Amino acid sequence: MSLRIRSTRLTVPQIVSRKGKDKIVCLTAYSAPMAALLDAHVDLLLVGDSVGMVVHGLPSTVGVTLEMMILHGKAVIRGSERALVVIDMPFGSYERSPAQAYDSAVKIMQETGCQAAKVEACEGIADTVAFLVKRGIPVVGHVGIRPQAVHTDGGFKTKGHTIDERQQILADARQVSDAGAFAIVVEGVVSELADEITRAVSIPTIGIGASSECDGQVLVVDDMLGLFEWTPRFVRRYASLHTLIDESVAAYAMDVRNAVFPNSSETYAARKT
Repeated sequence: MSLRIRSTRLTVPQIVSRKGKDKIVCLTAYSAPMAALLDAHVDLLLVGDSVGMVVHGLPSTVGVTLEMMILHGKAVIRGSERALVVIDMPFGSYERSPAQAYDSAVKIMQETGCQAAKVEACEGIADTVAFLVKRGIPVVGHVGIRPQAVHTDGGFKTKGHTIDERQQILADARQVSDAGAFAIVVEGVVSELADEITRAVSIPTIGIGASSECDGQVLVVDDMLGLFEWTPRFVRRYASLHTLIDESVAAYAMDVRNAVFPNSSETYAARKT
Protein backbone atom coordinates (compact mmCIF):
# COMPACT_ATOMS: atom_id res chain seq x y z
CA MET A 1 0.00 0.00 0.00
CA SER A 2 1.50 3.36 -1.00
CA LEU A 3 0.99 6.65 0.79
CA ARG A 4 0.32 9.86 -1.11
CA ILE A 5 1.86 12.88 0.59
CA ARG A 6 -0.12 16.03 -0.05
CA SER A 7 1.17 19.53 0.50
CA THR A 8 -0.62 22.84 0.11
CA ARG A 9 2.65 24.77 0.00
CA LEU A 10 3.88 26.57 -3.06
CA THR A 11 6.67 24.69 -4.79
CA VAL A 12 10.03 25.66 -6.23
CA PRO A 13 8.81 25.20 -9.85
CA GLN A 14 5.83 27.42 -9.11
CA ILE A 15 8.11 30.18 -7.83
CA VAL A 16 10.42 29.81 -10.85
CA SER A 17 7.43 30.06 -13.20
CA ARG A 18 6.72 33.56 -11.88
CA LYS A 19 9.82 34.95 -13.61
CA GLY A 20 8.74 38.04 -15.53
CA LYS A 21 5.10 37.45 -14.59
CA ASP A 22 3.25 37.79 -11.28
CA LYS A 23 5.39 39.44 -8.61
CA ILE A 24 6.67 37.23 -5.78
CA VAL A 25 5.73 38.47 -2.31
CA CYS A 26 8.22 37.63 0.41
CA LEU A 27 8.71 38.58 4.06
CA THR A 28 10.94 37.34 6.84
CA ALA A 29 9.48 35.32 9.69
CA TYR A 30 11.09 33.98 12.85
CA SER A 31 8.17 32.66 14.94
CA ALA A 32 5.07 30.52 14.57
CA PRO A 33 2.54 33.30 15.38
CA MET A 34 4.08 35.70 12.87
CA ALA A 35 4.32 32.99 10.21
CA ALA A 36 0.64 32.22 10.70
CA LEU A 37 -0.27 35.89 10.21
CA LEU A 38 1.83 36.25 7.06
CA ASP A 39 1.11 32.90 5.44
CA ALA A 40 -2.09 33.81 3.60
CA HIS A 41 -0.54 36.90 2.04
CA VAL A 42 2.96 35.90 0.93
CA ASP A 43 4.44 33.42 -1.51
CA LEU A 44 7.72 32.89 0.28
CA LEU A 45 8.68 33.08 3.94
CA LEU A 46 12.37 33.69 4.58
CA VAL A 47 13.77 32.61 7.92
CA GLY A 48 16.63 35.07 7.61
CA ASP A 49 19.78 35.15 9.67
CA SER A 50 18.63 38.71 10.34
CA VAL A 51 16.95 36.97 13.29
CA GLY A 52 20.23 37.48 15.12
CA MET A 53 19.85 41.25 15.00
CA VAL A 54 16.06 41.53 15.02
CA VAL A 55 15.24 39.01 17.76
CA HIS A 56 18.47 38.32 19.62
CA GLY A 57 19.97 41.81 19.64
CA LEU A 58 23.26 40.86 17.98
CA PRO A 59 25.28 43.61 16.26
CA SER A 60 25.39 41.66 12.98
CA THR A 61 24.38 38.29 11.53
CA VAL A 62 27.87 36.85 12.02
CA GLY A 63 27.03 35.45 15.46
CA VAL A 64 24.03 33.44 14.25
CA THR A 65 24.44 29.66 14.54
CA LEU A 66 23.00 26.71 12.67
CA GLU A 67 21.09 25.73 15.80
CA MET A 68 19.44 29.16 15.97
CA MET A 69 18.32 28.92 12.35
CA ILE A 70 16.89 25.45 12.91
CA LEU A 71 15.03 26.55 16.05
CA HIS A 72 13.36 29.47 14.31
CA GLY A 73 12.86 27.45 11.12
CA LYS A 74 10.87 24.84 13.01
CA ALA A 75 8.64 27.54 14.46
CA VAL A 76 7.94 29.09 11.05
CA ILE A 77 7.11 25.72 9.51
CA ARG A 78 4.68 24.98 12.35
CA GLY A 79 2.97 28.34 11.91
CA SER A 80 2.54 28.23 8.13
CA GLU A 81 0.80 26.05 5.57
CA ARG A 82 0.91 27.75 2.17
CA ALA A 83 4.12 29.72 1.71
CA LEU A 84 7.35 28.15 0.51
CA VAL A 85 9.83 28.39 3.41
CA VAL A 86 13.50 29.22 2.80
CA ILE A 87 16.06 29.20 5.61
CA ASP A 88 19.32 31.13 5.58
CA MET A 89 22.50 29.13 6.01
CA PRO A 90 24.42 31.11 8.64
CA PHE A 91 27.98 32.36 8.53
CA GLY A 92 30.50 29.52 8.80
CA SER A 93 28.07 26.76 7.85
CA TYR A 94 28.80 26.51 4.12
CA GLU A 95 31.86 28.52 3.03
CA ARG A 96 34.57 25.93 3.65
CA SER A 97 33.49 23.42 1.00
CA PRO A 98 30.49 22.07 -0.91
CA ALA A 99 30.54 19.04 1.39
CA GLN A 100 30.26 21.25 4.48
CA ALA A 101 27.40 23.14 2.85
CA TYR A 102 25.64 19.87 2.02
CA ASP A 103 25.89 18.61 5.60
CA SER A 104 24.54 21.90 6.94
CA ALA A 105 21.71 22.09 4.41
CA VAL A 106 20.65 18.49 5.03
CA LYS A 107 20.55 19.16 8.77
CA ILE A 108 18.42 22.27 8.27
CA MET A 109 15.98 20.58 5.89
CA GLN A 110 15.64 17.34 7.85
CA GLU A 111 15.12 19.04 11.21
CA THR A 112 12.77 21.81 10.05
CA GLY A 113 10.96 20.49 6.99
CA CYS A 114 11.74 23.64 4.98
CA GLN A 115 11.79 23.62 1.19
CA ALA A 116 15.05 25.44 0.42
CA ALA A 117 18.25 27.00 1.78
CA LYS A 118 19.80 30.39 1.02
CA VAL A 119 23.49 31.23 0.65
CA GLU A 120 25.33 34.52 0.16
CA ALA A 121 27.73 35.09 -2.72
CA CYS A 122 31.33 34.27 -1.79
CA GLU A 123 34.41 32.61 -3.27
CA GLY A 124 33.43 29.30 -4.86
CA ILE A 125 29.72 29.70 -4.21
CA ALA A 126 28.75 28.58 -7.73
CA ASP A 127 30.39 25.19 -7.15
CA THR A 128 28.59 24.92 -3.82
CA VAL A 129 25.21 25.77 -5.33
CA ALA A 130 25.68 23.21 -8.10
CA PHE A 131 26.75 20.57 -5.58
CA LEU A 132 23.64 21.14 -3.47
CA VAL A 133 21.16 21.31 -6.37
CA LYS A 134 22.50 18.09 -7.90
CA ARG A 135 21.78 16.40 -4.57
CA GLY A 136 18.18 17.57 -4.32
CA ILE A 137 18.56 20.73 -2.25
CA PRO A 138 16.83 23.80 -3.73
CA VAL A 139 18.95 26.93 -3.30
CA VAL A 140 18.33 30.68 -3.23
CA GLY A 141 21.34 32.88 -3.91
CA HIS A 142 22.10 36.32 -2.46
CA VAL A 143 24.11 39.10 -4.11
CA GLY A 144 24.81 42.77 -3.44
CA ILE A 145 25.09 43.71 0.21
CA ARG A 146 26.22 40.58 2.02
CA PRO A 147 25.35 40.89 5.72
CA GLN A 148 27.64 37.98 6.60
CA ALA A 149 30.58 39.89 5.07
CA VAL A 150 29.91 43.06 7.05
CA HIS A 151 33.42 43.10 8.53
CA THR A 152 35.09 42.61 5.15
CA ASP A 153 32.92 45.23 3.46
CA GLY A 154 33.21 47.72 6.33
CA GLY A 155 29.51 47.94 7.10
CA PHE A 156 26.18 47.84 5.28
CA LYS A 157 27.00 49.97 2.23
CA THR A 158 24.98 50.09 -0.98
CA LYS A 159 26.64 48.41 -3.95
CA GLY A 160 27.01 49.07 -7.65
CA HIS A 161 28.41 52.59 -7.63
CA THR A 162 31.56 51.65 -9.56
CA ILE A 163 32.05 49.72 -12.80
CA ASP A 164 34.15 47.05 -11.09
CA GLU A 165 31.53 46.57 -8.37
CA ARG A 166 28.70 46.31 -10.87
CA GLN A 167 30.58 43.79 -12.99
CA GLN A 168 31.42 41.63 -9.96
CA ILE A 169 27.85 41.57 -8.63
CA LEU A 170 26.43 40.84 -12.08
CA ALA A 171 28.94 38.02 -12.49
CA ASP A 172 28.00 36.63 -9.06
CA ALA A 173 24.33 36.61 -10.04
CA ARG A 174 24.97 34.90 -13.36
CA GLN A 175 27.18 32.24 -11.76
CA VAL A 176 24.62 31.44 -9.08
CA SER A 177 21.84 31.25 -11.68
CA ASP A 178 23.89 29.07 -14.03
CA ALA A 179 24.80 26.80 -11.11
CA GLY A 180 21.13 25.94 -10.57
CA ALA A 181 19.74 28.30 -7.92
CA PHE A 182 16.00 28.87 -8.38
CA ALA A 183 15.95 32.50 -7.19
CA ILE A 184 18.32 35.28 -6.15
CA VAL A 185 17.92 37.90 -3.44
CA VAL A 186 19.37 41.19 -4.68
CA GLU A 187 20.11 43.44 -1.71
CA GLY A 188 21.15 47.06 -1.49
CA VAL A 189 22.29 47.72 -5.03
CA VAL A 190 21.62 50.70 -7.30
CA SER A 191 18.38 50.27 -9.19
CA GLU A 192 20.03 50.17 -12.62
CA LEU A 193 22.16 47.20 -11.57
CA ALA A 194 19.15 45.38 -10.08
CA ASP A 195 17.32 45.86 -13.38
CA GLU A 196 20.31 44.53 -15.32
CA ILE A 197 20.58 41.46 -13.07
CA THR A 198 16.86 40.77 -13.49
CA ARG A 199 17.23 40.86 -17.27
CA ALA A 200 20.45 38.83 -17.26
CA VAL A 201 19.32 35.77 -15.30
CA SER A 202 16.62 33.24 -16.12
CA ILE A 203 15.46 32.84 -12.52
CA PRO A 204 13.41 35.23 -10.36
CA THR A 205 15.14 38.08 -8.58
CA ILE A 206 13.81 39.17 -5.21
CA GLY A 207 14.78 42.70 -4.33
CA ILE A 208 15.42 44.37 -1.01
CA GLY A 209 16.60 47.92 -1.40
CA ALA A 210 17.01 47.27 -5.11
CA SER A 211 14.33 47.96 -7.75
CA SER A 212 10.61 47.54 -8.38
CA GLU A 213 11.59 45.78 -11.62
CA CYS A 214 12.80 42.75 -9.66
CA ASP A 215 10.54 39.72 -9.94
CA GLY A 216 9.63 40.00 -6.27
CA GLN A 217 10.31 41.90 -3.07
CA VAL A 218 11.30 40.98 0.47
CA LEU A 219 11.46 43.03 3.66
CA VAL A 220 12.27 42.27 7.25
CA VAL A 221 8.76 42.07 8.67
CA ASP A 222 9.68 43.89 11.88
CA ASP A 223 10.92 46.84 9.83
CA MET A 224 7.83 46.87 7.62
CA LEU A 225 5.54 46.85 10.66
CA GLY A 226 7.44 49.68 12.36
CA LEU A 227 8.62 47.75 15.41
CA PHE A 228 11.83 49.78 15.56
CA GLU A 229 12.30 53.54 15.86
CA TRP A 230 14.75 53.53 12.92
CA THR A 231 14.42 51.68 9.64
CA PRO A 232 16.56 51.71 6.49
CA ARG A 233 15.69 54.09 3.67
CA PHE A 234 14.39 51.28 1.45
CA VAL A 235 11.76 50.18 3.97
CA ARG A 236 8.20 51.40 3.62
CA ARG A 237 6.47 51.30 6.99
CA TYR A 238 2.98 49.87 6.71
CA ALA A 239 2.32 50.26 10.45
CA SER A 240 3.81 51.92 13.53
CA LEU A 241 3.71 49.07 16.01
CA HIS A 242 6.57 50.54 18.02
CA THR A 243 4.36 53.45 19.05
CA LEU A 244 1.29 51.26 19.52
CA ILE A 245 3.15 48.78 21.73
CA ASP A 246 4.78 51.55 23.75
CA GLU A 247 1.44 53.23 24.40
CA SER A 248 -0.28 49.93 25.21
CA VAL A 249 2.38 48.84 27.69
CA ALA A 250 2.39 52.30 29.30
CA ALA A 251 -1.40 52.04 29.79
CA TYR A 252 -1.05 48.55 31.26
CA ALA A 253 1.67 49.69 33.65
CA MET A 254 -0.49 52.59 34.83
CA ASP A 255 -3.48 50.31 35.43
CA VAL A 256 -1.37 47.89 37.46
CA ARG A 257 0.16 50.66 39.57
CA ASN A 258 -3.26 52.19 40.20
CA ALA A 259 -4.72 48.79 41.10
CA VAL A 260 -7.42 49.00 38.41
CA PHE A 261 -6.15 45.90 36.64
CA PRO A 262 -7.39 43.27 37.01
CA ASN A 263 -10.99 44.19 37.77
CA SER A 264 -13.82 41.92 38.88
CA SER A 265 -14.57 40.74 35.34
CA GLU A 266 -10.94 39.68 34.90
CA THR A 267 -10.66 37.60 38.07
CA TYR A 268 -12.33 34.41 39.29
CA ALA A 269 -14.79 34.29 42.19
CA ALA A 270 -15.29 31.19 44.29
CA ARG A 271 -18.14 28.99 43.12
CA LYS A 272 -21.17 28.85 45.33
CA THR A 273 -21.86 25.40 46.68
